[in-house]
Amino acid sequence: MSNLITSLTTFIESYVVWLLSMSGELATFSLLIVFAILSALELNYPKRKLPLKQLRQSYQANVSLFVFNSIVISSLSVAPLMLAAQHFSGRGLLSYISNPAWKALLSFVLLDLLMYLWHRASHRFDSLWMFHKVHHNDLYLNVSTAFRIHIVELLIITILKTAYIILFAVDQTTMLINEALLTLFIMFHHANVSFDSEKRLGKVIITPYLHRAHHSTERSEHDTNYGAIFSIWDRLFGTLAELEPIEIGINNSSAKTFLGLVKFGFTWKDQAPAYEIDLNLIPMIAEAAYYKAEKRAFTPGNELRDWLEAKKEIIKMVYGDKSLSENNQQDLLQNTPVTC
Repeated sequence: MSNLITSLTTFIESYVVWLLSMSGELATFSLLIVFAILSALELNYPKRKLPLKQLRQSYQANVSLFVFNSIVISSLSVAPLMLAAQHFSGRGLLSYISNPAWKALLSFVLLDLLMYLWHRASHRFDSLWMFHKVHHNDLYLNVSTAFRIHIVELLIITILKTAYIILFAVDQTTMLINEALLTLFIMFHHANVSFDSEKRLGKVIITPYLHRAHHSTERSEHDTNYGAIFSIWDRLFGTLAELEPIEIGINNSSAKTFLGLVKFGFTWKDQAPAYEIDLNLIPMIAEAAYYKAEKRAFTPGNELRDWLEAKKEIIKMVYGDKSLSENNQQDLLQNTPVTC
């Protein structure tokens, strides 16, 4: 057993040292290759068949945001990050760790924890959700959705990362490698793909099936699975959900172009029609959920899914093409017991 641990430790140290030796150009090239591979897999083996016209529109909007953000960030943010890493790499908390491999590994884990906390805060506070909802606006989840980020959110994240670099004494090379790995994992879990060992792998890292739930139109579902790389944070803090969402995106959101998404980030509400929930619908929803449960012979474990599907169907039947705002849907879910 001790030999196994020693071998594993040696492997981790060797791998981290190899990563640290990578140049910025090689890291960028590797990300481009991964992006191309995931895009090809999505087209040939998609988890969900997406309309090509809408998928093309999604790519155009996401790539446009990425290019715009890259121009702004390169002039406003990369320099501060590099300067912070250059001047504070020997003065932070991790400077007391002599082994460079373990120092880099720990900085990577701490960065992932920071991203989890930031992501959770973006869903918790309206002032942050206002910008973060641009990312959730994509109805056709795909690898390019990883770059669908509002510029204001990206600037806030850059400020947080600068503070992280200063606090933990992260050097320039480690910072670049961490950013490359973080981007790689984010592209991976946004990809419209699935594979046999996905759920087993999901016990360690965030996989596409876990992150799809995070992009659900249902508030109770998209307020879960905040992790960027490791799923341990969601398990530790009780925010993990293993389910397949019925719909992806944000209800009643029509922003699809680059300019529309930038403007959408400055809107306070999710642009949902304002009307009250008719509480008389609750018995109808309960009855519809009961029939759904009856069709599956009342097999346990699907009660909440039956309720959500029934609720959506009844609301659509009563209100036609309109749909309730996300907050009203959450109120209905929280204030109404599941009766099936």
